[in-house]
Amino acid sequence: MPTRRHALLGTAALALLPAGAPAAAPLRVVASFSILADLVREVGAERVRIDTLVGPDQDAHAFQPTPGDARRIAAARVVVLNGLGFEGWMTRLIRAANFEGTEVVASRGIRTLRARHGHAHGHSHGETDPHIWQDPKRAQVMVRRIAAGLAAADPEGKAAYEANAARCNERLEALHAWVEAQYADIPRAQRRVVTSHDAFAYYGERYGIDFLAAQGVTTRGEPSAAGIARLVQQIRRERIRAIFIEGMANPRILEQVAAESGARVGGTLYSDALSPPDGPAPTYEAMIRTNTARIAAALAG
Repeated sequence: MPTRRHALLGTAALALLPAGAPAAAPLRVVASFSILADLVREVGAERVRIDTLVGPDQDAHAFQPTPGDARRIAAARVVVLNGLGFEGWMTRLIRAANFEGTEVVASRGIRTLRARHGHAHGHSHGETDPHIWQDPKRAQVMVRRIAAGLAAADPEGKAAYEANAARCNERLEALHAWVEAQYADIPRAQRRVVTSHDAFAYYGERYGIDFLAAQGVTTRGEPSAAGIARLVQQIRRERIRAIFIEGMANPRILEQVAAESGARVGGTLYSDALSPPDGPAPTYEAMIRTNTARIAAALAG
């Protein structure tokens, strides 16, 4: 005859078993590139399974989709992209995959800047600069857009997505305040730097920094000799202190500019991709902190 203890143990064991149908499988999401994938991970948490097409330290401008990428999109329920022409290959890839799920354009509704032609290379994504994620305040809007898209595909997770997005945006607001504090003691006229390509206009607008670039808003193509000469002259004339090489860029061009202008190379910045997990910028927040610390140190030095 079963004892009371046995009955209690049996009841406890039953309580550990899932009630009714098994838990739903994670929502399959494809993100176009690593920075966007990190924001999706923050919002989706354990409710999503993320595939990233363009991974850490990879260049979305030069990405060449494969049939395997089309199959990954076809198997997904949600595709998240930046838009604004950043992933020019994405529209074709989604069409090739016959994707019928939810498409989330993270940039939708965000105030944009016009693309500026690089000093030495005129190619751009059109009239709009797509690098909106470089501004943490705009990134907060992206986070809310991602949460709404995930909830549209997974209504049962709406409350979780909204709560995760709110927590993420609290951290991004604190991140924004921290960045402002790093530049508080640096005179506005002193805030001028050179980068590999024109990816930091949104960051510059938010924090009062002028960025000059050896290339336009894309990393494709090579700047001309005349363009490099103009950039060197401007660096000398305006006494710009530092040049930064981006993590996925060929350093040769900026090393040449630094040698000819007398400016020093201030280190590596992360623009269109995160670093690998063991690097200094494996998440969006770490990327902004790393870039800010390096820029502020160069400008103050």
